[in-house]
Amino acid sequence: MLENSSTLKAFAVLEAVVAARAPVTLAELMQATGMPKPSLHRTLALFEEAGLISREPTGRAYMPGQRLARFSLDVLQHDAVAAMRRTVLRKLVADLGETCNLSVLRRGELVYLDRVEADWPLRLHLPVGTMLPPHCSASGKLLLAFKPMHERDALIEAMPLQRFTDRTITDRQLLAAELDRIAARGYAVDNEEYVLGVACVAVPVREMDGAVPAAVAVHAATARLPLSRALEFLPTLSTAAAAIAETFA
Repeated sequence: MLENSSTLKAFAVLEAVVAARAPVTLAELMQATGMPKPSLHRTLALFEEAGLISREPTGRAYMPGQRLARFSLDVLQHDAVAAMRRTVLRKLVADLGETCNLSVLRRGELVYLDRVEADWPLRLHLPVGTMLPPHCSASGKLLLAFKPMHERDALIEAMPLQRFTDRTITDRQLLAAELDRIAARGYAVDNEEYVLGVACVAVPVREMDGAVPAAVAVHAATARLPLSRALEFLPTLSTAAAAIAETFA
């Protein structure tokens, strides 16, 4: 009887969109949910207006929206694995004295999976769930660098490469060359490429098979922590990344 409630039927639509793991069409959702086309269309329109789902550029298929993505991140923060990762980040912040974060790439955007703030009056407030363009962030560039080449090329081609400062890389060939250097040396930096006066260093979270699902990074105001000094944190960052990698197994 509960399965026939309108609320649960609507929730089943969200479940189907997420479970598809790729943009899903109206016809596919009708098959997955068993809902009639008029009811399904109304439900999708409501969810789209609320930001829970969005359409791909062609407008023919649906995928999770930013609001639903933030909801999923909030859920992840409460599970045991997230608690283990946060413990590692807290220790990292205590060791370095600067704000640190854990991030992933999702649909071409860098997303903060977790973040622990240092107790400084001058800091950049970017809460969990914040999405940033990958081309101008240390973690974003690092995660792009370790993608398979065909996937990396497709992501670069689709990015608008917006300029945020005079140090932002906005040329696709220059970005590709930067990603090659990052893959070779094993870490990435953001030298005031997103926000003037803020620098960042990121290292990979490597799984046993060599895959890099996430990045650990530290960032701070350059007036307090110049990039040259931030690079001295690489060994400590790598130790934290190795500890977090165990939670991805």
